[in-house]
Amino acid sequence: MRPLSFAVAALALVALVVGQQSGSAGAIGLGVVGVLLALATFRAQTIATFLRIFSVIFAVEYVLTGAVALLGQAGYWPAGLRALIPPPSLPITIGVFGIIVYAISFVPAIRRIARLASPFFEETQTTTAKLWPIGPFSIATGRLGVLLLVFLVVLNQLQVGISLRLSFFNRDFYNAIQEKDAASFWYQLIYVFSVWAAIFIVSNLIELFANYTLLIRWRRHMAESFSRIWLRDANHYRVALAGSADNPDQRIAEDTRAFVNQTYNFALPLLTQISTLVSFSIILWSIPVASVVPGTDISIPGFIFWMALIYSVVATWIAHAIGKPLISLEFEQERREANFRFSLARLREYSEQIALMRGEASEQRHLSGRFGDIVENFYRLVWARLRLGSFTYSFNQANVVVPYILLAPHYFSGRITLGIMTQVAGAFDRVQTAMSFFIDRYQAIASYIASINRLTSFEAAIAEAQAATTGEAGLHRLSGPDADVHIGATTLTLPNGAPIVRVDSLDLGQARRTLVVGPSGSGKSTLFRAIAGIWPFGEGQVGIPADAQIMLLPQRPYLPQGTLRSALAYPAEAGAYDDAAIREAMDKVRLGHLRDRLDEIDFWGQRLSGGEQQRLAVARALLAKPDWLFLDEATASLDEKLENEIYATIDEILPQTRVISIGHRSTLREMHDAVVTMEPNPDGTFTPRMPAKAPAEA
Repeated sequence: MRPLSFAVAALALVALVVGQQSGSAGAIGLGVVGVLLALATFRAQTIATFLRIFSVIFAVEYVLTGAVALLGQAGYWPAGLRALIPPPSLPITIGVFGIIVYAISFVPAIRRIARLASPFFEETQTTTAKLWPIGPFSIATGRLGVLLLVFLVVLNQLQVGISLRLSFFNRDFYNAIQEKDAASFWYQLIYVFSVWAAIFIVSNLIELFANYTLLIRWRRHMAESFSRIWLRDANHYRVALAGSADNPDQRIAEDTRAFVNQTYNFALPLLTQISTLVSFSIILWSIPVASVVPGTDISIPGFIFWMALIYSVVATWIAHAIGKPLISLEFEQERREANFRFSLARLREYSEQIALMRGEASEQRHLSGRFGDIVENFYRLVWARLRLGSFTYSFNQANVVVPYILLAPHYFSGRITLGIMTQVAGAFDRVQTAMSFFIDRYQAIASYIASINRLTSFEAAIAEAQAATTGEAGLHRLSGPDADVHIGATTLTLPNGAPIVRVDSLDLGQARRTLVVGPSGSGKSTLFRAIAGIWPFGEGQVGIPADAQIMLLPQRPYLPQGTLRSALAYPAEAGAYDDAAIREAMDKVRLGHLRDRLDEIDFWGQRLSGGEQQRLAVARALLAKPDWLFLDEATASLDEKLENEIYATIDEILPQTRVISIGHRSTLREMHDAVVTMEPNPDGTFTPRMPAKAPAEA
């Protein structure tokens, strides 16, 4: 950025010198804007990468167009290429846009957008891309994103230039019709329109491909990034416990897609509209049509331009006033839609339980209520959109005739030709369309802001969940000094802050097999989750043996969709264990009847019974061979005889593994060497205590 800022400053100084010597206000203006742009470009090193890309684009364009303008003014530009010399207003306008990019980086909403967008363009991981005729090549993901974005910006600006050229074709074409000049008519049609229209079509096809390539790569990076931080260190579990971000699946799948598409669909079209505004405003300003202030001799130059400006600004303000409620309504609609989808997903997940309970009528009432919430907010959205639509439709219809109404007196008086009238009408339409950018997209803006709010609140929820494990206060899981699990002076709380377990001092591992007992709701499972490092609520420390592999089997195991092999190997990859080891583990837990279905894909969570699912989870432990195995009522669905056999199998296959169990059956006591009892305290909390002797020895 520094070399570029120096180049901008050098051109600005040249422009100031040329302007002072020649008395050119345009050159002086170019120099003044250049000095400010040089400062903004230099400071752009501190802003988000996404905005910095646009700062670089505008700075480079300022240098190129400004240099050509100065060379043309000084007479050093080739005479045959004088048509390519831009007016001084073009580099000045580009410079102003570059300054604006730096200025808006301090706007909170823009800062949030740029912060969400930037990580993709900063990614250093290498990816493979294909480009004809080069073929496949390797490049950093972020660098490829930057190149694609810059290419699309430049291509869009070239398309504006083509549109500008076609506006002059439009003028000459209609003048030829008015003057009945057949030779000029066919020349304009064949050698001007056909050529530039073909170039415009090809450029649009190239843009389409580059656009899709950028969007899908950007969305993939964003979805993977959010998934990664959501899944890191059990953040997904803590966020769900805290209830601080609803429907994370929607935020990762839908809101990242909406953010990427809408950011692109606002950023590039906005730049295109800005370029259109500058280019076609020059046409409006240059038309020899002025107006006189009533009652005076004061002439207003650029009358058509000022009318387009005032017309669009007033319309934008009215649209904002009418459409402002859409933002909150769009956010609420997406939330209610996500709640309905989640209810359907839950129904599918628990279809067997619902069928057994004959709960279909209750579920139908629940779904109807959820959809009723959608309908209620939907009608609010409809009325808000009708109010905005009634204005925008009227505004767009008026746009068709307003320029002709303004130009008709000048045409009929003979001051302008038909070609000029159609060119100016087209330019007026392009200018007011550019200035009405936010009117036409107000509903999309409302949806865009809602997506941004959902993503930023999701980020905040994940950061809060992460902070619970990394901050000074709270519950922490540390490496212990020996091979045991030590918990001392620790309080476990519910997400609302209410204490549930108070630990004075608890050492696990002195006995190889320990049973934790106590009444329901006494915090046994919460204690296990704190040891596993996923429960963030409370204060104190949990000491875990260094490098110890810990596995916790809950009462209801998770079975991923896919093959039975992948379900058995989870969380390892499906190929982590050979067939012989897998089949042996299945035989040990009495799942031998499934040994020939290892590569069969099914919804195993629905296909297997509760007891089969629990035995499959034990088979995972037999394969993984953890140092510590925590069983949270992990055999509750088995009969006592089979439960006893499973514990005997664990003792046989995992003789070095420390086993800590939660259970309510009295038969479990004889399968363990020590018992920890959750004893009640006067304040309603429970404290785990281990007797001096195990019950078997008493």
